Amino acid sequence: MKDNMSRRRFLRECCWGGALGAVGLAAGFAASKAAGKDFVWQIDPFKCISCGNCATYCVLEESAVKCVHKHAMCGYCKLCTGYYEPEPVALDTAAENQLCPTGAIGRKYVEHPYYKYSIDEKLCNGCAKCVKGCSAFGNGSLFLQVRHDRCLNCNECSIAVACPSVAFVRVGVDKPYLIKGQAH
Repeated sequence: MKDNMSRRRFLRECCWGGALGAVGLAAGFAASKAAGKDFVWQIDPFKCISCGNCATYCVLEESAVKCVHKHAMCGYCKLCTGYYEPEPVALDTAAENQLCPTGAIGRKYVEHPYYKYSIDEKLCNGCAKCVKGCSAFGNGSLFLQVRHDRCLNCNECSIAVACPSVAFVRVGVDKPYLIKGQAH
């Protein structure tokens, strides 16, 4: 039996099939976006190796990843390895002694020998140099976190793709921050 298909019928069926395919793709895309609303990207501070990718791989001009400081863990040391270069010329606030390339870490004298450290998030670029220093020789009170007021919550985070330690994870919006010392 020979099925003669006219050009008009062929084009009509192709258009109908294309329209159905487009509707299916749109529904799949909408479903994936809706599913992503329950979760946000975050950095697991126990997996992070302070590689520096957070500063350069974020799709935003200024990375959504910032250093945070857990004051309860901090030793308020005079020689803070997250604040100072490995071999500082002096233990003062001069730029040549600071580890942070943007000067985002502030240091304030409390009493001998204690100092209070704070992070200026506007200056922080997420390079993780301070985190690496604090983790290597300190107590790890400095660590990186995705700041959700800045993050676009991309479905495929470019930092997560570039993360060598797979520290970028999806967490529920009800608990968007993974903090050291707290169960998650």
